[in-house]
This record gives sequence, structure tokens and C-alpha cells, in this order.
Amino acid sequence: MAMFDVDKAMTVKLDYELPEYPTFADGIRRAPRRESHLSEADKKLAIKNALRYIHPDHHAQMAEEFAKELEEHGRIYGYRFRPQGKLYGKPIEQYKGNCTEGKAFQVMIENNLDFDVALYPYELVTYGEAGQVCQNWMQYRLIKKYLEILTDEQTLVVMSGHPLGLFHSHKGAPRCVISNGLMIGAFDDQKNFNRAAALGVANYGQMTAGGWMYIGPQGIVHGTFNTLLGAGRLKLGISEDGNLAGRLFISAGLGGMSGAQGKAAEIAGAVSIIAEVDESRIVTRYTQGWVSEKTDSLELALSIAQKKMAAKEPCAIAYNGNVVYLLEYLYEKNVHVDLMSDQTSCHMAYDGGYCPQGLTFAERTEMLDKDPEQFAKLVDKSLKRHYEMICKFHDKGTYFFDYGNAFLKSVFDAGVTAVCKNGENDLDGFVFPSYVEDILGPFLFDYGYGPFRWCCLSRNPDDLDKTDAAAADYIQAHNRRYQDHDNYIWLRDAKKNKMVVGTQCRILYSDAMGRMNIALKFNEMVRNGEIGPVMLGRDHHDTGGTDSPFRETSNIKDGSNIMADMATQCYAGNAARGMSLVALHNGGGVGVSKSINGGFGMVLDGSENVDAILRMSMPWDVMVGVARRSWARNEHAVSTAAEYNKMYEGQDHITLPYMAENDEQLIDKALKSAESK
Repeated sequence: MAMFDVDKAMTVKLDYELPEYPTFADGIRRAPRRESHLSEADKKLAIKNALRYIHPDHHAQMAEEFAKELEEHGRIYGYRFRPQGKLYGKPIEQYKGNCTEGKAFQVMIENNLDFDVALYPYELVTYGEAGQVCQNWMQYRLIKKYLEILTDEQTLVVMSGHPLGLFHSHKGAPRCVISNGLMIGAFDDQKNFNRAAALGVANYGQMTAGGWMYIGPQGIVHGTFNTLLGAGRLKLGISEDGNLAGRLFISAGLGGMSGAQGKAAEIAGAVSIIAEVDESRIVTRYTQGWVSEKTDSLELALSIAQKKMAAKEPCAIAYNGNVVYLLEYLYEKNVHVDLMSDQTSCHMAYDGGYCPQGLTFAERTEMLDKDPEQFAKLVDKSLKRHYEMICKFHDKGTYFFDYGNAFLKSVFDAGVTAVCKNGENDLDGFVFPSYVEDILGPFLFDYGYGPFRWCCLSRNPDDLDKTDAAAADYIQAHNRRYQDHDNYIWLRDAKKNKMVVGTQCRILYSDAMGRMNIALKFNEMVRNGEIGPVMLGRDHHDTGGTDSPFRETSNIKDGSNIMADMATQCYAGNAARGMSLVALHNGGGVGVSKSINGGFGMVLDGSENVDAILRMSMPWDVMVGVARRSWARNEHAVSTAAEYNKMYEGQDHITLPYMAENDEQLIDKALKSAESK
């Protein structure tokens, strides 16, 4: 087909005239060069793929620009097509659109690319070192064009950041269906993914970056707060109504999600020292008020911590340096550490997510570009030393937990088989537990409590105040467990803790009935004109959203933790029930090929139709995970599923397991009998 025929056959396309090349603001973090090991044929293919968005009249010019980007950055971002200036989630009425959903998705996309929210905004990376909204700025512009014309009887299909097109559907169907990086099994590894990403055919959506539902670091503060309190209750003897006053928490990372650590520790009452090699991230968190103190002095960091612990005053201290140096110093000074973790981007350890001991951040970036093989060797060496120091602290009574960033898997990949429970491989997990395995799994996910969240699309703080109050009122009236009490305290103090970064959003760990009823209340408030439209969502890191054996499903012990059925069914079920947006991704916080995660976005426009969708979809989204955990014989999940069967008798029904744990002798006898025959 002639190229001019293609142009005439499309009405939705990039503008014919090329935009002026934008200027880049000083002081904005930029992504390091991405490695991909492309052959010459691959490089040609990558440029051809990018040129598919461009009118042929401009191919000669843009081929040169794309070739230069590929050489300098390892990826084609199409910088020319980035809009000039700052992007941010504006009030919904400022967007063009034929339906509320189309405008709402634009709010969320631009919130994800806000300079105050995104990790590398010029490279469309929201968080997690590589989690992108889409692959390039041509895709961004084209998605915007589609969302501006989307109607409530159409569905936009997005494959790894590429807007495949609009297709007619119906009012009860999703308005957008997204998939990211779903590799064929034989090719589902980091090397093949990096090649596909460089070719422009795979997008690393992380969990909520490519699903357009990231709400800034607040999105993980509540989970970190719950994890720290849970660790205190489980390991330190903290009462259910107590906090971590006078206790010391040590970790690393102040980037996207990891930026939540200091804030969560303060809310939980603890003193924390968080190591971070990138000074710009520390400045961001300090300016936002998410850390209280910052220093590059180990001596000063410890002095501040000790004074605050003695006074039992919460404090978050950012140490500008490598975490291994911090651990060595604390050990040398015989400092007792109560809780310890790590939240560097270890799922991308060899791509810049982990900075080796001995390198500054600038040296890390340069070595990634000039000598990635030597960089990988230094990463392995540093991970081994990091692990050695953790073991030393553990022997002195520190509780270390893996915070789901693939840290222990990275230690294993660096050659340390001792990190494995069986001493040989990672099939049985690691010697230190995942935070989900010990804490979030049994005490939250098994009950259905997970990271429900909402965004007030008006960007009006009053709307957020009203939704906070409505959710708190519901919890007070349905206070059944200590988890509900924690959630009430969380909401009560939310405004005081100043957690909003970007547009007006809130996270709340809530269970199935809580999510449904709070959502219905919000939709009623929209209907009554009390607040503007609201978009619901959640972190994919949830009860039923993600299959990940070293994280979300680490407390599932029936062998199904390596299966991806739950996340896929969750995604499909949400689509079937009419959620506004549904997303399914490869990877998430633990890296490519190590998890499958699914999520949703639901726009509340005040309509009765939305009420009907909420009643169907919200319980499903949670209970698919509780049911899976119940079938794995998780005690709290079994009781929660039984309660659900009674509540929805005659309508829904979950299969419950008969227990065999008390029949060990019977099973042993049966096995011996079979062996003897």
C-alpha cells in the first residue's frame, strides 16, 4: 500500500508539522543510558519502528534524531514530541473529551509525568527505575488524541504503550484495556526484554506507571506504615495500640516508592536512617517534608538518631551515601538496629537500580554507560558485602525483611547460595522472609485488606477532605479488627501528615466490603454535587492483583505461588464487570519474568450504572485473591471466605479447603505404605 494511502486512511494521527524541539529544565533527573546489546540489524529495526508514527515527509530528519537517541540513551524516546514545560494532573474540566473517563485518564497520565512525581520525567519513567507510562512521546501524543475523542461506547486498546486503536464496545465495557511487556515464556527474561524495549515493542509498566494509576510516593506509605507496625507487633512486642517510639529502622532508597520509607517510619513513631546515593532524591524528599534531616555525615546521622530515640520522638534522616557504609559504621559503633530492610531498585540491579559500594552516583552513571560489565561485577561484590552485614546484624537481634524489591533474589543471582532456605536454589525461598510472607500476607492480604486508593479529579483539596471524612466515618461505624482501627488513625491524621504529591489522591488499606461501600458513598457524593468526579484504583500489589512468588504470593504455600492464574483472572474479571480501565503487566517491583500483575481504574461519575459496576467488581477484585489464599489453606483467608459465603449466600460461593495439616501421621503412614509395595 502506498504511504499516502495510509495517511488518508487515518483520521487519528500525529500532526503533520513537526513540533519545535522542547527545552529541558535544569535539575530534573534523567535516566541513565539503557543497555540492550542491539545488532546493526536491530538498530535499523528500532528506527524503522519509531518512524511508523511519523509522516514520510519527515523520515529523513527523524531517522537521524532517532539514531542519535538510540546511540546516546539506548532507547528512542522521541524527545521532540514532548510538550514544552511542566506536565501535571490539571482539574478534569480543563481537558478535552467526549466522556468523563477519557478526561480522567488524561489527568492520571499527566500526574504520573509531573516533575514532582516522576523519577525520570523526560524519559516517561514514573518510578521503580524503569516503570514507564509508555515508551516514547509519540505514543503519549497519540494516546492523548484518542482519549480526547473516546466515547462511552468505545474502548481504547494499549499494547506496551502503543495505542492500537479505538474499537466500538458498549457503555458497560472498559473504556481502556492496557497490557505491558507480556513476553512469550521462552523469551521472558531480562536480556530479551531489554532488546524488545530498545526495539520499541515492549514497555515496562512496573505496577501502576504503565497502568496510569501511580499517585506519588504516598501510594506505598500506608503499606510501609502497616509493615513497620506489623513488624513491631510480630517481633518487638509492640501492642496493637502502640507504636515504634524509641525504635530504629534502617533502609536504603528514597526514589519513587522507596521515598515513602522515612515518612512511614515517622508516622509509625520510629527513628529511621535511609541511605540514598542520589543527592537529588534526598533534596526532593527533604523539600517535600518526607524526611526531617539530611546529611552526608555518618557521625551526624547517628548522633541525630540517638537523640531522637532517647526522647522517643519520630524522625526520618536521609544519609547521602551508600547503605553498606552505613551498616558497617553502625556495626562498628555497636548500635542496635530494631528493624532493617532495603528498597533500592534491585529488580534492575545491573541497570542502575543498585549503586555498588565504592562508587558515587555520578561514577555509577558513567560506568553504566562506559563499562556495564565491570559495573555488574561491582554490583555483585557490593550485594555480597551488603548481605554479610545484614547477617551480622541479624545475629545481634535485628529483624530484617525483604521489602519486595528482589534484594534477596539479587543476592542469590550474585552467587550467594547461602541466602536460599535449601542452600542450593530459590525454589523454597530465602533465609530472610518477604514482608508479605511474615506480615502483610497473613495480617492484611488474607483478610482482603489492600491498597485501595482514589484521586479527586477536580484537584480540589476540599474534595479530598470530604472523601477522607466519609471513609473515616464508614470505618468508625464498622470497626471490627485492629486493622480497621489502624486505618481510622491513618485517615484521621492524613491531612496533618501532608502526604499529597501531585494531584489530590489518597491511599487506604481496606477490605472487600470496605472498598465497595466507601466507593458507593463517594459515587453518591458525586451524584449529589458534594464533590467532583473521582477515580478509584489500587496498587497492583494487593490481595488478588499480583502473582509473585517472592513477594505478593510468598505466603501461599501450596505450590501455586509460581502460577499466574490469579492476576490474569483478576484482570479478566474486572474487564467483564465493566471497570473503566484494566491493566495486566509483566514484572512489577521484582523485575521481568518474576511476576504478573493486574490492576484497574474506576471513574465515579455519580451515575446509577457506576453503582451497579461497583457492586459487582469491587468484591470480585478483592475476593479472587482471598479465595486463592483460602484454597492455599491460609487460616485468616479461610475464615474470611467463609464469612463471604454467608454474606452472599445464593449469589456468590467460594470453594473452601478441607485441612490436612493435623493428619501428618496419616500422610506419613500412607507414603510409607506406598513405598513398601
